[in-house]
Amino acid sequence: MTALSVSTSSAASLRADALVVGVAKGPKGIVLAPGAEAVNEAFEGKLADVLSTLGATGAEGEAVKVPSPAGLKAALVLAVGLGEAGEEGYGLETLRRAAGVAARTLAGAKKAALVLPAEAVEEVEAVALGGLLGSYAFGAYKGNGNGKEPVGELVVLAPRKGSKDAKAAVERAAAIGEEMNRARDLVNTAPNDLNPKSFAAIAQAAGKEHGLKVEVLDEKALTKGGFGGLLGVGNGSENPPRLVKVAYTHPKAKATLAFVGKGITYDSGGISLKPAGHNETMKCDMAGAAAVFAAVVAAKRLGLAVNVTGWLALAENMPSGSATRPGDVLRMYGGKTVEVLNTDAEGRLVLADAIVRAGEENPDVIVDVATLTGAMVLALGNRTFGVMSNSDELREDLHALAGEVGEQSWPMPLPADLRKGMTESTIADLANMGERMGGGLVAGLFLKEFVAEGIDWAHLDIAGPAFHEGAPFGYTPKGGTASAVRTLVRFAERTANGKA
Repeated sequence: MTALSVSTSSAASLRADALVVGVAKGPKGIVLAPGAEAVNEAFEGKLADVLSTLGATGAEGEAVKVPSPAGLKAALVLAVGLGEAGEEGYGLETLRRAAGVAARTLAGAKKAALVLPAEAVEEVEAVALGGLLGSYAFGAYKGNGNGKEPVGELVVLAPRKGSKDAKAAVERAAAIGEEMNRARDLVNTAPNDLNPKSFAAIAQAAGKEHGLKVEVLDEKALTKGGFGGLLGVGNGSENPPRLVKVAYTHPKAKATLAFVGKGITYDSGGISLKPAGHNETMKCDMAGAAAVFAAVVAAKRLGLAVNVTGWLALAENMPSGSATRPGDVLRMYGGKTVEVLNTDAEGRLVLADAIVRAGEENPDVIVDVATLTGAMVLALGNRTFGVMSNSDELREDLHALAGEVGEQSWPMPLPADLRKGMTESTIADLANMGERMGGGLVAGLFLKEFVAEGIDWAHLDIAGPAFHEGAPFGYTPKGGTASAVRTLVRFAERTANGKA
């Protein structure tokens, strides 16, 4: 794992494999970003000219290497693009992405120094987090020598003034980034290794390590408790379901948040089997549970003055002679009955059980996170998650908080007219399907049916950004992304500060 540290030394005096500077597009060619002054001096003021000669333009995502001249103790200078040069500096997300590009480009190096424009504490944190996320690589199944190791250490250069605050910012970035990378590991793990039982064991181990209270309901406890949604989805698998509660409490907390995560460790679709071309990446259908798990651990590591309980609804959706059939009726936790019209609409079933159980503890807010619908991907694309809520204020707050931490989201409605289709079952209280058009909104309306009266609730559908199948960009790797973790942590942080 990549180590993070902070330094107030001059870039010229730092011993490292590489120094990373920022360059941007100016009106007359590339311009050096603040922080590169000492490096430029070593190049006798000609670093921008050298980079231009090598084809650098300053575009976002660009990375150009130059051997270091005499006067620098690092062997290499890496210039990363920041996009258009702005009079007001560079945004936090720009810095995160540039640091991520640098870390990925420098895979195999032992030590690199990030000499990016980071004067303010928030900028230091952004550079550190982007670098840590960009250094991520999942190599659990690759043989020795197959691929470069992540960069060993990233040093963030910060001003001497406020160095204590800078160090705290880097430590905060490490807590969030390491938990995001834990979530990525979970999403990327093959489904023959990650099932409900093994996921629960990982949560128990993390609870022991970080002082969290973890409770696991196995199939016997779920049967006794009447968790029909989890049991119905898990019936077809040899790996039975689990409901995992991961609780962090703070002695000075004045509010309690419940985060609920969909944890389908593999989704074949069940009897409503997915066709070839749609099931190869379905190990990622537990990304919501991974995000919730990571957010709770991060809240504990940050010592936030808020109570946060994560509920991981874990099951494997498989076809077999014991699997739930289209037409079956499930009695959910809490008593409602649901006619299953499509076994591939299973995420809402496990979430419904967990939402009802979470509501019994009377939290101030419930937020569920799920790779729930392909319809949301069609609506918003692969990089944006949808935000739905029974509270307009909560929906707008979460959308704004996501933007603050660099996650793309969009507020979505819950139109009352779409409820009708799923309430027209002739044999049950609800059907797990409704109108085809607006399917992502229908799924949100279904979940809303299980939220206790008086509790604010929000639903984040991360089906698009949870698993990235294209080429890496910024600090985003191919595979699991840890979508929604930062939004949940920022929401917990904001709540701890009394702004819930």
